[in-house]
Amino acid sequence: MKRSVNILLSGGGTGGHIYPAIAIANELKQRHPESNFLFVGAEGRMEMEKVPQLGYEIKGLNITGLQRSLSLKNLSFPFKLISSLLKAKKIIRKFQPNVVIGTGGFASGPTLFMANRSDIPSLIQEQNSYPGITNKMLAKKVKKICVAYDGLENYFPAEKLIKTGNPVRQDLLDIDQKRKEALNYFKLDPDKKTIVILGGSLGARAINQALEKNIQTILKNDVQVIWQSGKLYYDEYKKFSEINGVQVWEFIQKMDLLYAAADILISRAGAGSISELCIVGKPVIFIPSPNVAEDHQTKNAKSVTDKNAGILLKEENIESLPEVISTLCEDAEQRNILSKNIKKLALPNATKEIADEVDKILK
Repeated sequence: MKRSVNILLSGGGTGGHIYPAIAIANELKQRHPESNFLFVGAEGRMEMEKVPQLGYEIKGLNITGLQRSLSLKNLSFPFKLISSLLKAKKIIRKFQPNVVIGTGGFASGPTLFMANRSDIPSLIQEQNSYPGITNKMLAKKVKKICVAYDGLENYFPAEKLIKTGNPVRQDLLDIDQKRKEALNYFKLDPDKKTIVILGGSLGARAINQALEKNIQTILKNDVQVIWQSGKLYYDEYKKFSEINGVQVWEFIQKMDLLYAAADILISRAGAGSISELCIVGKPVIFIPSPNVAEDHQTKNAKSVTDKNAGILLKEENIESLPEVISTLCEDAEQRNILSKNIKKLALPNATKEIADEVDKILK
């Protein structure tokens, strides 16, 4: 592609939608440094802060999701949707994109819908094993749909599907070489197994409560614990760092070192997290959040655990977490099997392959 092109991206609401969009933009920018990039997000959501921090311009739409329970907030949704469609149309008309890329989130729907109405070629990057209603609707008009899981021909036109995986941090590809550095960074005992608990950047209340109740029982396995409590819960749980062998963190920037230090991981089952954990190749206990649309985290986790590549522990059964941890600590063979199987599911070249599909559209 010799000419300069305009590339519009829309994704947000959570890091799971924002960071894939950023990764795709970074790859395309490296390939085509003369091109122009613009993001469209939802006003008041984290992308409006994160995207400019990462060097890209963003425009906001006044859009929210429908509440799944009966709520007065749903009364304003049609008005917000109409205003967002009109604003998306205005943004598209002014920016004149050559391609539009959607990675999910509230703003992605109106943006891609208006792009499709204007006959601008578009691509969806669907992270989950079970797509949401918006992407199912958009699928009829988009050129390509990049996915991370098998079986999505049940929801999307099979001829449009490309299995690429989800974009992941490239610094995870060589974590095996960082073990010593990681142990030093976190000041860990090299003779003890390290259990890492990830509840997402904001935190997971049920996981935090289970750890609060059972941390002493977990430590009896002669382990040390790195507990990412999340921003919402750090003040409540930071006192547990006073216990020998426990570190409570609000958020951990050095994820490559965190994964390198881990022997066993406990994690939610967001699509981005699963993609990273497949590359990391360590035994994982997945505790999916039940508070997400269509219970898609459970479906994400099952796509891994059904292949004996992880352990699924539903939040309703979280009281058995200490027993699951203890069994896994004692069974080296199971840990090896889980590690081997999850590594087989890794798709480390996702960002490049998605960018390849964008280039094909542009050509």
